[in-house]
Amino acid sequence: MGMRIPRYTLEGVTGAEVSVHPFSTEDGLGLQLTRFLASESDDVVLLVHGLTQSSDMFVMPEHHNLVSYLHANGFRDVWALDLRMSTRFPYNAETGRHTLDDIAAFDHPAAIREMRRHLGGRRLHVVAHCIGSLTFHMSLFGGVVDGISSVVANSVGLTPRVPAWSRLKLTTGPFMLDYGFGLSHLDPRFHVAPPLTRRSLLARTASLFHRECDVPACHLLSFMWGSGNPALYEHENLALETHTQERLTDLHGVVDVSYFRHLGKMVRAGKAVKFDPADPAHRTLPDDYLTDVERVETPVLYLAGDRNHVFADSVIAGHRLLEERVPGRHELDILDGYGHVDPFIGKNAHMDVFPKIVDFLKRNGG
Repeated sequence: MGMRIPRYTLEGVTGAEVSVHPFSTEDGLGLQLTRFLASESDDVVLLVHGLTQSSDMFVMPEHHNLVSYLHANGFRDVWALDLRMSTRFPYNAETGRHTLDDIAAFDHPAAIREMRRHLGGRRLHVVAHCIGSLTFHMSLFGGVVDGISSVVANSVGLTPRVPAWSRLKLTTGPFMLDYGFGLSHLDPRFHVAPPLTRRSLLARTASLFHRECDVPACHLLSFMWGSGNPALYEHENLALETHTQERLTDLHGVVDVSYFRHLGKMVRAGKAVKFDPADPAHRTLPDDYLTDVERVETPVLYLAGDRNHVFADSVIAGHRLLEERVPGRHELDILDGYGHVDPFIGKNAHMDVFPKIVDFLKRNGG
């Protein structure tokens, strides 16, 4: 198994100048971008993580990670964003009521503004995963972000769809966690909580239903996300170093259950919609993010594993809808043998997935 991989390590990227760029959102949160600059480039790539994750998913040292792959294939200036839902910040563990509209209205626009300060008018491409993809779509199609040359979206876009068991969890889970368990957040580390506490009992109950492996964090992640055994990935796609209690909890952390409330509303609507149309903080955003999709000329490549147990056929449905509205603008590629997050954290992603990303970026770059 080798040595434990350090938490928040950047050792997976070599031969690049690394700089951290803090910035603030208009609603008062401090976030950050990390730049991996191998050399100046006319085409710049921004990587966006999903909920419960962070920029760490793109720089993993246990396999040929996406940042290193982009560097080796002509995209020499890569930035990774840590949103308010990143595990590198404490915000998910605070008792709050953040929504996906907050991320769309405040996080993405502020990040792009910070990047433009350094990049000027260079072509900017975005590769986004999970809720990072959903919220970036909301910013882009909601009109608060523009000037993006292309987007690669993994697992979900503007039409979130989930398996039946996940739909039930989204409907009842937030209420049960808040009022039944008194928990405003979930953490894959609950297994190590003191015995007989609510956190420990929840983790041990989840493990009773997941006999597919002996890693408690994996069981709780399946409870938190999706509807599979396991839910987030296919076991065989992960390196041994990745599928450990310590590494999985480094890569996937605390989630604020309030995000599930908003996601549940979208799932019931069948599309990305505003959580509270009356909230003046989000007045710049549309109530329905599909209202004006024709206006956005940015091409999107939708990716999804054919074993996606988190967002099911979300990108297939979304691509079909967009194809009806703007034929030929966007693309769809289904990844054989992959699940939800293994297209990025899988040991063979550099052979099976990353070439598709680079091909799309090159076709929409200089």
